[in-house]
Amino acid sequence: MNTRNGSRHRRTETGGERGWKTADSWKAAAAVLAGWCYRLVRQVRASARPLDRERGDVPGWVMITLMSAILVAGLLFIAEPALEQLFRTAMEQVKP
Repeated sequence: MNTRNGSRHRRTETGGERGWKTADSWKAAAAVLAGWCYRLVRQVRASARPLDRERGDVPGWVMITLMSAILVAGLLFIAEPALEQLFRTAMEQVKP
């Protein structure tokens, strides 16, 4: 193995630049190509799906919240005298 210049490739008997074993370089090139393809596929898949799936449903949850608040306020307005009487009766029973 040749460790000069940080290279770990083995030289063939002929030596020189063309003497590098091509199997190692093909493996490295295939690994780089596979990495690029993997990243490309991930980016394409990420761009194909929306960032926030519930983004368009804002008016729906606003309407539900508003309707719930109106319903509670209406029930409280109608039932307030009965609830006050119920509370007074319960507190009078607690007093010694």
